[in-house]
Amino acid sequence: MTTPIRRHPALLAFACIAALLPGRPVQAEQDGLLTKDGKRLFPIGFYELPKDDAGLKAMAESGVNLVRIRNRADLDRAASVGMQCVLPLSIQAGATDKLRQLVESVQDHPALAVWEGPDEVVWNFTAFSGLHKKMKVHKTPGEWWRQTPEAVAYAEKRAQDLMPKMHEGIALVRKLDKHNRLFWINEALSSDVIYVRQYLDVVDVTGCDIYPVKKDARNVANVGLATERWKQAGRGKPVWMVLQAFAWSELGDYYGVKEVAYPTFAESRFMAYDVIARGAKGILYWGSHYLKSQAFRESIYALTSELSALQPFLVAPDVDGVRASVIEAYDTRALLGVRVTVRKAGDDWLIILVNEDDRPHMAVEVTGLTALNGRRIELLYDKET
Repeated sequence: MTTPIRRHPALLAFACIAALLPGRPVQAEQDGLLTKDGKRLFPIGFYELPKDDAGLKAMAESGVNLVRIRNRADLDRAASVGMQCVLPLSIQAGATDKLRQLVESVQDHPALAVWEGPDEVVWNFTAFSGLHKKMKVHKTPGEWWRQTPEAVAYAEKRAQDLMPKMHEGIALVRKLDKHNRLFWINEALSSDVIYVRQYLDVVDVTGCDIYPVKKDARNVANVGLATERWKQAGRGKPVWMVLQAFAWSELGDYYGVKEVAYPTFAESRFMAYDVIARGAKGILYWGSHYLKSQAFRESIYALTSELSALQPFLVAPDVDGVRASVIEAYDTRALLGVRVTVRKAGDDWLIILVNEDDRPHMAVEVTGLTALNGRRIELLYDKET
């Protein structure tokens, strides 16, 4: 099959549509997917827990199945709309009584699905700009990137103090948790791999946050490259990607961004399918608690609704043997190319093609789909076949 990209839709999703059949059986290993009522689910999450019940219901009805909470009362609220939950834990202090009490207070709750370690923990003692701006650890900005002796020595000392305590804290959580829940730590895009791998063996899921859209910089294809980086850094651990649900101008003066710029629906859609095509096992959205635009919130909810409808495919493995090769009209220098992933659920197929370049190609040749010979492929949410 050869599919020419005539327009510049950075994303094409095709499906042989019949009926969505039940997902695959539960797997024993920690593969980064959720399980609810015996059914496997691709995590579609938000860091924000809406304050009012109407907002929480609207989020749940948009297909969001995972939300970040703080206590048992939050768990009850999320459970009332059928959501599962992520609980952040302060494991940096080790196996403390406070940690034990928190875990024991919630570990039997059916809505609890994921434990979360400290956010961007490695970033915060290496490259975090606040080390210079607020904490006065580094004398000048960018010391970590220059690898000055002072910055390296500080990071080494923090790691020596922190990592054993994190191991102790996670070990306590594992001991108390009767349900073998996932343990996840999110990092920054460029968190140092040396330190990440000092805790990697005791967590189940890794990944990073990446928010590429600003007024004059909209490099959305960077999310796919970030997914690849964390697949490498994680040594095969499942990767969850945290994507943009805010405008940088909404974060205050700290980042110095004044102009309001939200991702368009097309950009948000591209980023979601790009990380899926690159192998991400879950998607979460950060920053929506800062949102001032209801229209942008609705655009994210439209996307999560679309992803939710594709759950049987998102929990299925890639179909082996499918390849995409680009036929170019011009030079091929510094091109990211086109990514493809194919998933099968029952008799139905989903084919995702993602053009990560900022220009169209002459054609894209997809091979390995002989099982679909004689069937019609329909472009999702369009009339093209």
